[in-house]
Amino acid sequence: VDPVEAAAAVAGESSTATWTVVWTDLLTACDLYRAKAYRVDPVPNSPDQYFAYIAYDIDLFEEGSIANLTASIIGNVFGFKAVKALRLEDMRLPIAYLKTFQGPATGVIVERERMNNFGRPLLGATVKPKLGLSGKNYGRVVFE
Repeated sequence: VDPVEAAAAVAGESSTATWTVVWTDLLTACDLYRAKAYRVDPVPNSPDQYFAYIAYDIDLFEEGSIANLTASIIGNVFGFKAVKALRLEDMRLPIAYLKTFQGPATGVIVERERMNNFGRPLLGATVKPKLGLSGKNYGRVVFE
């Protein structure tokens, strides 16, 4: 795939969820919100690898939601068949958008006190399988 075409496809897929023109585009302001791939540079000493620079309209993202931001930019685009391999190298956010994030309600010290957990790691993870474990087995999985 041509690198410029691939960058444009990733920009479209990660913003308006389409990189081709579909009839429903006529019902929206798709062009306004579609991300723009504005630069493609070869990776030094790495043939067939490129840096793609993509700009997004800030109105695409819900204020104060890291989940929305990451799901929008890196959601399903990594399974995108138009590109053989893809890696997010850097992300720059406007200060005005960063200020919409309130931060955690408490810090790690308060959480450690609440759980009486000192001297060992605090972990957050999704237990697999998410459903179907008995209380006893769920406890075993969490402990492990």
